[in-house]
Amino acid sequence: MDRFTELEVFTRIADEASLTRAADLLGLSVSGVSRCLTSLENRLGVRLVQRTTRQLSLTLEGERFASKAREILGTLSAAEESVSAVKAEPLGTLRIGASLAFSLLHLMPVIRQFKTDHPAVQVDLQISNRYCDLIEGGLDVAIRTRRIESDSSITMRKLADVPRILTASPAYLAARGAPASPDDLACHAMLLYTLSDEWDHLTFHRHGVTRRLPVSGEMTCNDSVALKQAALEGMGILVQPAYVVQPELDSGRLVEVLPDWRLQPLTMNVAFPTRTHLPARTRLFIDALVRYFRENDLERVWGGEPAFAARASA
Repeated sequence: MDRFTELEVFTRIADEASLTRAADLLGLSVSGVSRCLTSLENRLGVRLVQRTTRQLSLTLEGERFASKAREILGTLSAAEESVSAVKAEPLGTLRIGASLAFSLLHLMPVIRQFKTDHPAVQVDLQISNRYCDLIEGGLDVAIRTRRIESDSSITMRKLADVPRILTASPAYLAARGAPASPDDLACHAMLLYTLSDEWDHLTFHRHGVTRRLPVSGEMTCNDSVALKQAALEGMGILVQPAYVVQPELDSGRLVEVLPDWRLQPLTMNVAFPTRTHLPARTRLFIDALVRYFRENDLERVWGGEPAFAARASA
C-alpha cells in the first residue's frame, strides 16, 4: 500500500480502536488492515498499537502519529477539493462533534437537510458530552457551549445565547412544593449535570442581587438526556440549558422553577479549525447550521422575553 493509504488505514484503526470495524468501514479485509498496520510499524521502527485478544489501544507513539496523520489527511482532502472547485458538489467525509442532547434535538434535522442537499458528503457524527480536542480528534466542526477556546488554532462562530434554567415535573412540585427562593433548594432533590462548570454551586441573579449557593444532588449524572428523564419521572429539580428542556416546557411535562431568578447563560458556538481555505463541505455545513438557528429563531425561543414571560405568568 502507498503511504497515504497507510495513513488512512491507521487513522481509522485509531478512531475505531478495532481492526474489524476499521476494515468494515474501509471495505477491506481484516487481514489486509492488519498487514497494512504491520508494514507501517516496520517502516517506522516503532510499535503504534498495543493489541490483545480483547482490546486494542494506541501507544504514546501511536497517539502522536495519529494526530499528525489526521492533519496530513485533512490537508490532502482540502487540496483535492481546492483543485476540484469547478465541481458544484462538495465531497469527502464531514466529521462533527456534539453532545447527545443537542444531536437528538437539533443536529439531526440539520444533517438530514444537508445530506439531501449534498448527497456526496459522508457524515461522521462523534457524540460525546465532554469537549474533545478538534485537531487531535480529526473533527471538522464541533458544537460548544462556552464563550472561548483556549487554542488559537480554533475559530468560534456564535449560534445563540442559551439560558440555564431549573425545571421539575408537575408531579414533583405537587408532592414537594415549589421553592419560593434559591435558599429553598436545600430542601429539594436536585438533579445535577457533573460536566458543567462548578456543577455543585448555582449562582442566581435578580434585580442586581447575586446569590451563590452550594447544591448537592439527589442524583448526579454526566448525561443531560438521562437527567431529563429522571426529572420527567418526578425525581427532582433539573438544572439544564433551555434547549434541552424546551419541548417538555412547551408540552407542560416540565415546569420552570424560580422563574424570577436567572443563572449564568451559556453561549452556543460552532467551533472549527482555523484555515485559510475551509473545505467546501465544512463551510456549507456551518452555513446550514447558522441558517437553521436563524430560521427557527432559536435564541428567542430559548431565551427571549416573550417565551419566558409567558411561562412565568402561567
